[in-house]
Amino acid sequence: METPDPTELAEAAGDPFKTYCALLVSTLALILALNNLGGSNTGKEATMTNILAANTYSFFQAKSIRQTEYKLSADRLEIQLATEKLSPQATELIQNKLAAYKKTIERYESEPDTGEGKKELMAKAKHLEEERDLALRKDPWFDYAEGLLQLAIVLTSVAIISNRRPMFYAAILLGLVGSACTINGYFLFY
Repeated sequence: METPDPTELAEAAGDPFKTYCALLVSTLALILALNNLGGSNTGKEATMTNILAANTYSFFQAKSIRQTEYKLSADRLEIQLATEKLSPQATELIQNKLAAYKKTIERYESEPDTGEGKKELMAKAKHLEEERDLALRKDPWFDYAEGLLQLAIVLTSVAIISNRRPMFYAAILLGLVGSACTINGYFLFY
């Protein structure tokens, strides 16, 4: 077995390259953890807001159907009042019912107190769609960042083993781009 040269051992011990590599791996792992947190939350947010938007549209549709039923009933009552000879009591009863139907029709159109009128439901559904779309625009950035950061960690590991500085510099570059993608995933600058 060959004995190592003491000067080579001294140079290797004094070289901080492996320390820099270890620090880079730690930093990349930290950024990767933050990236995974953001990506996971963004995916959940996109799914949740999509479900809420679909539910809101369903509620809007149910209100529309009920409103149409009331409109048809009101039309029938108006036709009955116009075409049939009714007693004054029957006429008054039908007119009261017609007024109640028209009031319900208006309430279904807009109900600001509860936020459950068609107008308010449509605005709510549109807002939920915007939130979902924002989350869907952020999500790919977290995916890109994850891949780049993982590659950077692998290159840094190879740089430690092979003592190749170009791989270390490539890992730094990939780490910077992955970090930029992570930041963009959170804030969507571009």
